[in-house]
Amino acid sequence: METIGPETGDRRPAGLSVAGQRRRLALAGVRGPVAKGRDFARQALLDWGWSGTETSEDALLLVSELLTNAALHAGGCIELALSAGEVLRIEVFDGTTTPPHRHPSPQRGLPGGHGLYIVERVSDRWGTHTHEDGKAVWAEIEASRLTSGRSTGL
Repeated sequence: METIGPETGDRRPAGLSVAGQRRRLALAGVRGPVAKGRDFARQALLDWGWSGTETSEDALLLVSELLTNAALHAGGCIELALSAGEVLRIEVFDGTTTPPHRHPSPQRGLPGGHGLYIVERVSDRWGTHTHEDGKAVWAEIEASRLTSGRSTGL
């Protein structure tokens, strides 16, 4: 596992903007990419002052769903990128240009087929973009939701 980009390890001092910050985690060939990506995202949210709310838990769920989809349906996870600004943007890069598609009729109470429905319901926006080596599936949450969300009591 390799972290790409600035790593300060410092939490954001009160009053400072996180706008323009981007963190990237290389995941190609890494065992347990979903857990590693979730831990990476949890630390970024903490550092950026966006932790401890229901919305921050939603962000971690999005990370898990996007990474799981890449691992199961797109040949594996290559990279996780998190960008902070007026939105939190979560991007998962994989090695295929095949766009994701929702399962036509996921069964209630049974695992599988619910990932993109969750992404649609939890994020403010989501989509994909292709690049020369594959694609990225992304989801966004408004920063205002991360700062004003109800506390999880953690």
